[in-house]
Amino acid sequence: MESPNCKWEIRDRVAVITIDRPPMNTLSRDTLVELEGILDQVESDEAVGCLLITGAGDRMFSAGADVSEFGEMGGDREVAEKILKRMHDLFNRIEAFPKPVVACLNGKALGGGNELQMACHLAIAADTAELGLPEVRLGIIPGYGGTQRLPRLIGRRRALELMLSGRRISAPTALEYGLINRIAPQDQVHEEAFQWAKELAAGPPIAMKGILDAVVRGSEGDLSQGLSIERENMLSVIRTEDAIEGVTAFFTKREPSFKGR
Repeated sequence: MESPNCKWEIRDRVAVITIDRPPMNTLSRDTLVELEGILDQVESDEAVGCLLITGAGDRMFSAGADVSEFGEMGGDREVAEKILKRMHDLFNRIEAFPKPVVACLNGKALGGGNELQMACHLAIAADTAELGLPEVRLGIIPGYGGTQRLPRLIGRRRALELMLSGRRISAPTALEYGLINRIAPQDQVHEEAFQWAKELAAGPPIAMKGILDAVVRGSEGDLSQGLSIERENMLSVIRTEDAIEGVTAFFTKREPSFKGR
């Protein structure tokens, strides 16, 4: 299935979404609207257990926002505020998505591209990839959630160092910082990402949704609030058919068959 700027397909319960806007796979407003539409289609689709977001080619995951659109934002505060709010809403939706979302960084993830991968739950990068938030070099700041998500992922001081300098980091450094989960050789990253997503897609949907919700919502408050969310989700999950199946399979020494019920 194709949109002008995104291609997507469902394989083995994985919705593979490819940003295809050569040469830099920039996130124009039209591209982000297409991503919204794809999320609408796969969120309630029981045939989809995991999302995988990547970029076309082997150079760029995404270079971020389309700089040619900045003029409109700079000329009208109200227009700019609406655009930024919509982008925040989209990335928040990805972060709160009820199914695992894996970013496959086939190449550089810069600016909004880095902010997109930070909104995903998990990330794997090619060993040649670079990540950065270079907005300060344009006289602006990260505007798609970078100032908030980067410190939460790698710590305040490291995040400030990177954002104030606009410096890029390598995939190994990103792994060391905790900005990504895994690294794979450039020519294998798509396949390794897909196999990882396929494994996640085979998991119990209700339990995975409960984990994602508890982590995302719980991290927004203090420990007591997080534990309250965990209790709420555990009480909901423990009564499901999947929970019974999982325990039964454990005791009978067989692989469980989860149905999402």
